[in-house]
Amino acid sequence: MRTIFIAVFLLITTPYLLSAKGKKITKIVLDAGHGGSDNGARGAISNEKDLTLAVTLKLGKILSDSMREVEVIYTRTTDSYPSLVERHEKANKANADLFIAVHVNSTPYTYTKVLEGYKTVKRHHKTVKQPIYRSIRHHETTRKGVETYVLALHRNSQKEKSIGEYSDNLTDSPGLMDQNDPQTSIIIAQYSQSFLSRSVSLGTKIQEQFGREGRPDLGVKQLPLEVLAGSAMPGVLVEIGFITNIEEEAYLNSENGQEEVAMAIYKGIKAYKADAEK
Repeated sequence: MRTIFIAVFLLITTPYLLSAKGKKITKIVLDAGHGGSDNGARGAISNEKDLTLAVTLKLGKILSDSMREVEVIYTRTTDSYPSLVERHEKANKANADLFIAVHVNSTPYTYTKVLEGYKTVKRHHKTVKQPIYRSIRHHETTRKGVETYVLALHRNSQKEKSIGEYSDNLTDSPGLMDQNDPQTSIIIAQYSQSFLSRSVSLGTKIQEQFGREGRPDLGVKQLPLEVLAGSAMPGVLVEIGFITNIEEEAYLNSENGQEEVAMAIYKGIKAYKADAEK
C-alpha cells in the first residue's frame, strides 16, 4: 500500500518539480533594504539605506549589461520606503524567479561607565563622597564579513500560503492547481522545500564569491524574514558588511568597495543560474 502511495505521489508531483527545477531564470527582483524615513543601521559616516541602494543599483546594472535575457526589477530606486509586504508582492505579481535583498550588518551598542567626579551626601548622619558616573555609548566593532540569510522553517506556512496564492506562476497551465484538492497542498509543500534548497544553494554561491575576494565568510543562516516568507520564489538576504566596523564602513562607502560587493553577488547569481537551468 505504501509503495502504491509513493508511486501515485511521484506521478502527481514530478511534472511540477521537473518544471520548477529546469525553469529559466528570466526575472530577478533586487530589494535595497530600508529607505525613506527608515535609515536602517547607522555608522559613523553613513546610513544603511544609502549603502544598500548604491550597491543594489550597481548590481542591477551589472545584471542588465551581462545577462540580457534577464529582466531586473527593483523594489526601490530612490530614497523611498516600500513596506515589506509591498516588496514581496511586487516580486510575486511580476512572476519573478529570484528575490535578492541587500542589507548592511551592525552590532548592538555597548556602554562604558566613566568616573566624572564626586558629590558630597549625608548618610546615617555622616558626610560621604559619592562617585558620579557618565555612561558612554559605543557602537564600533571589530567584527567584519558577509553573511547570507534564507527563510527559517517556522515561517514556512507563510511561504506555502504565498506559493498557493501565486500558484499560476509556477506552471505553464494556469488554474491547474486546485486549492480544494488535497493533492495541491502536497505539491505546494514540495515547491516550498525546493525553494528553500535553491535559496541555500544561491546563498552558498554568493558567499563563495565573497570568500574568493578575501572577505570573511560568515556563512548561510536562517531567519524568519518577512520579505522571504512572503515571496513565492527562492530568495536570500545578503548582509554585505558591518557598518559599525570603521574599516568596513569606509569600504562600503567607496566606489571600489560597492563595485566589488555588487560583482560578488552577481557572480554568485551567475553560478546559481548556470546550475539551476541545467
